[in-house]
Amino acid sequence: MSLNNIIADMKKERMQTQIKLLIDYIGDDPEREGLKDTPRRVIESYSELFSGYEQRPEKLFITFKDGTCDEMIVLKEVDFFSMCEHHMLPFFGTVSIGYIPNGRIIGVSKLARLVEVYARRLQVQERMTSQIADTIVEHLKPLGVIVICSAQHLCMIARGVKKQNAIMTTSAIRGAFKDIDARQEFLNLIK
Repeated sequence: MSLNNIIADMKKERMQTQIKLLIDYIGDDPEREGLKDTPRRVIESYSELFSGYEQRPEKLFITFKDGTCDEMIVLKEVDFFSMCEHHMLPFFGTVSIGYIPNGRIIGVSKLARLVEVYARRLQVQERMTSQIADTIVEHLKPLGVIVICSAQHLCMIARGVKKQNAIMTTSAIRGAFKDIDARQEFLNLIK
């Protein structure tokens, strides 16, 4: 077994102990039948929920000249699930992305994967929206990018102000989409 595996196992054991303490803190018995395996399951769940830390967005940017165009490309309503960095509670919704190529395009599934890279981290919606747009600008160098994100936040639904129907929308607008006509065309396409 490598040193990295030993360290990873030690971290998992330490985290499982911490999760047992948390279960005890909230008033339950971490040794009761239904909770005995919960620390292990939480660790496995967190590995998936926070897998964005292990992914490098630049590796998604295999681009193509073949099939390129000079018109807007839109990917609408990519579902995502993320965790609020303030309360470690979920927020979830959709992201729509538009870009105007500048001689290169990217595979559509790569845009959806880019959303996952940033959503699968402790996040705030505002930053996530900008990170998606800025990464596309940096690696694809399009004429313009627009990203619209709409989400519900469990920290507002289940605690605090308890507003069940509140939806937060954020946008990141770069390059050619600062032009009102381009922006309006995108908004019409995602309706």
